Amino acid sequence: MLEPPKFVDNDCYNGSRSFTWLADMVGLSVDLVNFLICQISALFLASLFRSMLHPSKVSSKLRHTFALSIGLAFGYFCFGQQAIHIAGLPAICYIVIRTQDPRIVQRAVLLVAMSYLLCVHLMRQLYDYGSYALDITGPLMIITQKVTSLAFSIHDGFVRRDEELTKAQQYHAIRKMPSALEYFSYVWHFQSILAGPLVFYKDYIEFVEGYNLLSSPPGNGNLENSKREVVLEPSPTKAVIRKVIGSLVCAFIFMKFVKIYPVKDMKEDDFQNNTSMVYKYWYAMMATTCIRFKYYHAWLLADAICNNSGLGFTGYDKDGNPKWDLISNINVLSFEFSTNMRDAINNWNCGTNRWLRTLVYERVPKQYGTLLTFALSAVWHGFYPGYYLTFATGAVVVTAARTGRRLFRHRFQSTQVTRMFYDILTCLITRVVLGYATFPFVLLEFMGSIKLYLRFYLCLHIISLVTIFILPKFIRGDRSARSSNGNGSVRLTAGKDGSVALTSGLPATAAAAALTASNDLNEDGAQDKHAQCKVNTPTHRQPSAAALHNNTTEQQPTEQLNNVNPRPRPQLQQQQPDKMPMPRCARDAVSVPHDQCEMDQLSSKLKEKIEAETKNIEEFIDKTVTETVSGIVEFKNDLMRDIEFPKLKLPGSAPLESSAGGGLRKRNISSVHDNGTDPGNAPADLHSSLEENGAAFLKKEIEVINAVVQQAVPAVLSNGHAK
Repeated sequence: MLEPPKFVDNDCYNGSRSFTWLADMVGLSVDLVNFLICQISALFLASLFRSMLHPSKVSSKLRHTFALSIGLAFGYFCFGQQAIHIAGLPAICYIVIRTQDPRIVQRAVLLVAMSYLLCVHLMRQLYDYGSYALDITGPLMIITQKVTSLAFSIHDGFVRRDEELTKAQQYHAIRKMPSALEYFSYVWHFQSILAGPLVFYKDYIEFVEGYNLLSSPPGNGNLENSKREVVLEPSPTKAVIRKVIGSLVCAFIFMKFVKIYPVKDMKEDDFQNNTSMVYKYWYAMMATTCIRFKYYHAWLLADAICNNSGLGFTGYDKDGNPKWDLISNINVLSFEFSTNMRDAINNWNCGTNRWLRTLVYERVPKQYGTLLTFALSAVWHGFYPGYYLTFATGAVVVTAARTGRRLFRHRFQSTQVTRMFYDILTCLITRVVLGYATFPFVLLEFMGSIKLYLRFYLCLHIISLVTIFILPKFIRGDRSARSSNGNGSVRLTAGKDGSVALTSGLPATAAAAALTASNDLNEDGAQDKHAQCKVNTPTHRQPSAAALHNNTTEQQPTEQLNNVNPRPRPQLQQQQPDKMPMPRCARDAVSVPHDQCEMDQLSSKLKEKIEAETKNIEEFIDKTVTETVSGIVEFKNDLMRDIEFPKLKLPGSAPLESSAGGGLRKRNISSVHDNGTDPGNAPADLHSSLEENGAAFLKKEIEVINAVVQQAVPAVLSNGHAK
């Protein structure tokens, strides 16, 4: 039977102690028991919220009121008097939103929210240093994400023009100031108040009011463009069961192995002095892996709660299966089996990843994006020195990993065996690097982490620096790497890495994941497998006349959703033909990276570009050859039109008429007439001479055509387009 680890009860915990008896029975601390009780209760209340409080049955005000009331009750149950901070931070930020100019509201809210959060972080470190007990700072970090993202969306909707916004910013832009009920419901709703994930304001409002079940069919706006298609809402039962089971499995693994590899042993002198280097690496890798499963458990359960209430549905995939991944925070298998640091980062704490990219990385000058994103992510976590050691190490190893990938990856792509060997090797290396880089994040202490790094002889730091600064001077990188320029066009570069924006951060930290986009990111306008998210296949849609037409601009809804006529969303505006198209769903929006992105993320876009350019080149060559041959024939006809030339039969060919030009130059004919000889009665040697001249002419004309083609192709390749 599984024996749970004995967690030390925290005297600083201010939450309810009504279930102390249950905590003693199962061997957990009372704060963890309270957390689990609230999350399990939220899972069942989410089903009630989706069925009995469906937007087709009740008003949006009732749904808002129910969500925020339950959220506040959970907050008080888990944190007691500390719950005042859950109310205080968003209340102050709402006053700022309502009173400040939209041109500066985003900066004001960011300053106020981060200052409040930092004060709470500092107080916690003073009275409860190094504790992992359930604390108010966790919900406050999520609330900070919500209020700051809302403020930036208000700024985008009220101040900036559409052409100045990225697709993600266009989608999340808010053009109507939220009411107090909408605002506090968004901040306090019970689905994500304790463990997240982050839900952007527009997605939450659409979910509460039922607009997430209305899909705008494409069309040209000529026929029934005011209609909106009603999506058949699928049952989330399968997705919820799968995520709940995954959460329980992760909890089991955490409880089983956390006693075998306790993190605190890593700072003991006996461990640092009396163990081998290999064992130290193994222990760091296993200890950090065990800690990660605690986060897997919390995030998968929180995602299941949201899905069970109907939040997170993004449509159907190409096989007709419903997708519930709008706000998923973790992809466990993709993270644990990632073959490079970038993939690991993209699959860890995706909500924070999107938040940091939206607030900082896409809005600051490119040269400062990495530094400023690091600064916000580090401060958002708190003041523990272990966080900053992790961030600094992460910046070095991520940069080295990308450089090493450019130097070595193309050398293993010749056969399937070498590709498989490369993937397995890089997967194992990534596991070791994750343990090496992230143990300070869970150890928290500065001196303990530094001592252990010295016991490691800083070997991965040294290897990373050598890879970045020395190896590129001696080893030739992949010169077929691709990059994208600032305006989204694609070009080929020589000897450059495909990623033009530094990806920073660490998988063991949510904030460190901010510097890259998820793997399904493409350039603006690219169509990938994730781009169609509001019901891709017509067989899963409720029949609608508007669905029969393509390229319809997005209109305000007039159809009823289950006999309810929802009010139009004020932030939706009809798109102008000359403007960037509005993303039709959240997945489109969150799948849009910064102007620069990783090489592999552009693979599908580059493939389309290359195929288009190849087709243009082929058309240009065909056109050039056709025009050249036509010009040659016309030129020969002009030379031959005044010459009467009788039939001449070459060996193996039909008789050639003089009207057709004969395929022979004038000088060949003149030579015959100059000798005073009738061509029809010419001797055999003359016929042989004429045949040789004809063959020489044809050969020369072919050489002319080849020369024209050889001159045309480089010109097309250098210009990039065949026009």
